[in-house]
Amino acid sequence: FWLKAFLSLSINPPSCCSRGGDSHLPSSSTSNMGKVHGSLARAGKVKNQTPKVAKAEKKKILTGRAKKRFVYNRRFVSVVKGGPKRGPNSNMK
Repeated sequence: FWLKAFLSLSINPPSCCSRGGDSHLPSSSTSNMGKVHGSLARAGKVKNQTPKVAKAEKKKILTGRAKKRFVYNRRFVSVVKGGPKRGPNSNMK
């Protein structure tokens, strides 16, 4: 049975597997395929639903000599001796 089915496929391949011409291009008769992206009516839906939060005031960032001094003090002066090494963003005390 399976041999007969295989031979029939190799002799008469289905239309989706044909190798002639531009078979990989979508045809007008193919209407059962899904959409690639959503409709433009829903564009920006999540951003518009998200509540607006005002930006918080931040401390002025250091530049130049003051930044170098801050980095030196953080890396070498206030290092705790004898303990596991922690990353720069660690909140553990």
